[in-house]
Amino acid sequence: MHVPAEDLTPAAAEETGAEATGKKGKKKGSRKKQGYEWLVLVAASLAVALFVRGFLIQAFYIPSESMVPTLVKNDRVLVNKLSYKLHDVHRGDVVVFTAPPGAATAQVKDLIKRVVGLPGETIEGRNGSIFINSKPLDEPYLPPDVRSRDFPPEKVPPDRVWVLGDNRQDSRDSTFFKSIDEHSIVGRAFVKIWPLNDLSLL
Repeated sequence: MHVPAEDLTPAAAEETGAEATGKKGKKKGSRKKQGYEWLVLVAASLAVALFVRGFLIQAFYIPSESMVPTLVKNDRVLVNKLSYKLHDVHRGDVVVFTAPPGAATAQVKDLIKRVVGLPGETIEGRNGSIFINSKPLDEPYLPPDVRSRDFPPEKVPPDRVWVLGDNRQDSRDSTFFKSIDEHSIVGRAFVKIWPLNDLSLL
């Protein structure tokens, strides 16, 4: 049965007021809790993103035509920064590395090339082809009409690799700055993510 407001006793009115205040307090507390939860979620997401970028995976864009046709200017790739902490560098890997002295510019601090020569091997460019320890190298990732620059035999020192751009005639690579230190390698580019209609593994 409905009780008119004027018929409430002071005690009843007090009780009802306390209940309303309690509900408001709960709502405020709930909003505050939700705010903290969102703050923790955003902070955790940021921490994970920074960890992933710093230690696991990083996106890079391609600044030049040196890796055509595999990669063209303005493509984006993801680089696995953990790869070479788990295994050795492999021939044929596409790697991002810190540009050697003389190869860096104000805009470009890192380069992307393909590993062709491994530590201890003798590499040579002859008649448009690459030779490893005097044997012609099969490079199925290149179109058949690509011709490499010629260069004299050179032994790759320990802990270093010889890198070439897939666009052999238009790439500043080991034919200019010789072999690179394995420790300068940021990681292995393993997938092209941009443009979206050309998403592919490398």
